Amino acid sequence: MKRYEFVRETTGHPMTDPTTLLPAGLRDVLPPEADHEARVLSQVMSCLSANGFERVNPPLIEFEDSLLAGTGADMGPKTFRLMDPASQRMMGVRADMTPQIARIAATRLRRSPRPLRICYTGLVLRVKGSELRPERQFSQIGAELIGNSSCRADAEIILLAAQCLRAAGIEKFSIDLNLPTLAAAVCEDLDLGSETLRDLRAAIDRKDAASVAELGGQPGQILGAMLLAAGSQARARESLAKLNLPPRAAALRNHLHDVVDLVVTADPDLPLTIDPVENRGFEYQTGVSFTIFAVGARGALGRGGQYRIGGAADEPATGFTLYMDSTMHAVPMLIEVRRIFVPFGTNRAVLTRLQSEGWTTIVGLETVDDPNAEAVRLGCGHVLLDNTVAPVPGKVAG
Repeated sequence: MKRYEFVRETTGHPMTDPTTLLPAGLRDVLPPEADHEARVLSQVMSCLSANGFERVNPPLIEFEDSLLAGTGADMGPKTFRLMDPASQRMMGVRADMTPQIARIAATRLRRSPRPLRICYTGLVLRVKGSELRPERQFSQIGAELIGNSSCRADAEIILLAAQCLRAAGIEKFSIDLNLPTLAAAVCEDLDLGSETLRDLRAAIDRKDAASVAELGGQPGQILGAMLLAAGSQARARESLAKLNLPPRAAALRNHLHDVVDLVVTADPDLPLTIDPVENRGFEYQTGVSFTIFAVGARGALGRGGQYRIGGAADEPATGFTLYMDSTMHAVPMLIEVRRIFVPFGTNRAVLTRLQSEGWTTIVGLETVDDPNAEAVRLGCGHVLLDNTVAPVPGKVAG
């Protein structure tokens, strides 16, 4: 049943009231979408809590020095800055929550037992959106496992991300595993010149196999084969296993294979692909990383992977973040709640009983001549008449 009539947002029209305009990339989240998002956030946070991840809630704004330190350095171009009138120091509005979690782990929780399992959710704000993600403000939700760099830690985070997606009601998704440091490890071990290395890195980012092959010799052969290895986890692992990689690159590949073994054993139906040379968006990752995609969602639902939190502790960590602006496109809208119009003067004990039975009660604030008509006006599919629940005549129950 349609309950709301929304006024379409317009921007830039000379006749539009300027007090109603919002900046590009920002929007009001209205019912029922806001309720839907809140339910999904609650389901995912409950899933994280059930797996032993404890919630932290960092501030929206921090001093620039701490917000953009360590893993937060790459967020500099995306961060809104402002002057703190109290301290006269520059502050930043967080553009990503992961650097804040790294700071908390390295400072406030530095004496807590490891591995440390932390989860979080909150709004982030960015200077500008992207073509796939035009929103500049959106909710993030995620988890970090800090103090362990083993394949078991990586597998736990990947499996947890999948469990959270299913808890949110998403079934058709895939996880693309990456090794963003693998190509660099191959290049470094083969001692390429800086100019060749730069051109090679650019060609790999473009997935330009022809340009990679033009390098010739061992580097071109290895990196070209790595580009062609992308695909299902079984096919990619088979292709990567055949490569005679330098020692550091071989260790990264073997770690990836061990992680996949653990994940496939625990969740055989989880769709996994591998792109061993993907690097974009993984600037601070140091090991196995991943991107989550789903049917019906634009761009990535989230990202995760191994990194180091930096600072004096310089600990290994792995985690993932879901972007709710994209995730909500893949989450089926929940069934409409059961709304019932309760006439003015109804005993509150009756309200309590109805709510305990799963009804959303809409209470009249004055006596009306036609309760059925008032129920329709307020978007209710049922009405309480003489303390009896009755469907509104001619309307779909809701």
